[in-house]
Amino acid sequence: MAITDIAQFAHLTDVDVKALGDELDSIRSDVEDDRGVRDARYIRRTIALQRGLEVCARATLTGSRRRPLWLLGTALLSSSKIIENMELAHNISHGQWDWMNDPEIHSITWEWDQVGPSSQWKRAHNYTHHIYTNIVGMDDDIGFGILRMTRDVPWRPANLVQPFANVILAVTFEWGIARHDLDAQKKLDGVGPHERGSQASAVFYRKIGRQLGKDFVLFPALAGRSWRTTVTANATANLIRNLWAYLVIFCGHFPDGAEKFTVEQYENETKPEWYLRQMLGSANFRAGPVMAFMSGNLCYQIEHHLFPDLPSNRYVEIAQRVEALCDKYDLPYTTGSLGRQYWLALRTIHKLALPDSFLNRTSDDAPETSSERRFSFTGSHLPTDAGGDRRHGLRSALRDIRQARNPGSR
Repeated sequence: MAITDIAQFAHLTDVDVKALGDELDSIRSDVEDDRGVRDARYIRRTIALQRGLEVCARATLTGSRRRPLWLLGTALLSSSKIIENMELAHNISHGQWDWMNDPEIHSITWEWDQVGPSSQWKRAHNYTHHIYTNIVGMDDDIGFGILRMTRDVPWRPANLVQPFANVILAVTFEWGIARHDLDAQKKLDGVGPHERGSQASAVFYRKIGRQLGKDFVLFPALAGRSWRTTVTANATANLIRNLWAYLVIFCGHFPDGAEKFTVEQYENETKPEWYLRQMLGSANFRAGPVMAFMSGNLCYQIEHHLFPDLPSNRYVEIAQRVEALCDKYDLPYTTGSLGRQYWLALRTIHKLALPDSFLNRTSDDAPETSSERRFSFTGSHLPTDAGGDRRHGLRSALRDIRQARNPGSR
């Protein structure tokens, strides 16, 4: 089963966990105290860039009956939609810029450019996912209700088709997220999942109407004789944005090393243990400045889960300090190339489509699902004291397991 005792799994004492929490609190305080002009300039320049790209795209698409202009306009529009979705809407809706007290750049007022209402997304994502991160039975983002991403979830015959369901989810990602958030809102409101006359449904369908009207009626009409090619450009840009958002999210949540947890762990969880759960339940991918920007800086998913309301442009400097803490406490800092992280997530999707009887590992000792029980089979000893500056923590324990299975490895 998933992790029931995070300190034991991490091979840290209570003293270690508290000290780690204090150091992470210090990082938060340092960034909060240092927020100012350069951060405000960053977000305003990002908004200006995104809007400029969209204006250029719309102007280019008026001539989109010519293929080169269609390609250029679609590329500009795709970039604009990605930036709006990842670096603006996602991060502004997390409250990362609320400290500016700018009514336009605020989590309460920003409405994003996709079919789901941002109000429903904020409830399902900011609250349910970020508080209950990777707790089986509490975090609905573990597989989004359609994919089996941990062996803690019982296998069902419907899981056999999840490799195909995954492709559909990637292509229609904004629609899948929107429906996921609607279901979460209905559950919160005490409304049946198939009830169509609820307030949540009304908000949902109004947003769909506005979004479809903008992309497939208003802007094609403004393009005049190029309306048909503008429709295809808008649809293509939405598809590209969906695929990129899906890729970024899956690389941050489902590679090997992004651990899962039980309700038992959560019930008596302290704030330092919450920090530790975010560190062990998330994954990064390596990215240069451009890719980091286009991912909404969610290539730093570990840092985002630790500090979801700190400005995203600060994640690169926060990451250096978090990685140093992982070295100090001998914890894994789960990262890799974009391609590798997605391959690991994709492998889990296909592997867990099969019944457990076809799988070699158990729910305590598998690449995508593990618990503190995995160490009982190897003779790994949990710590009995703080251990000074050098600890034998989770990273060393995992290395010991690998060497036990492959004695010739180093």
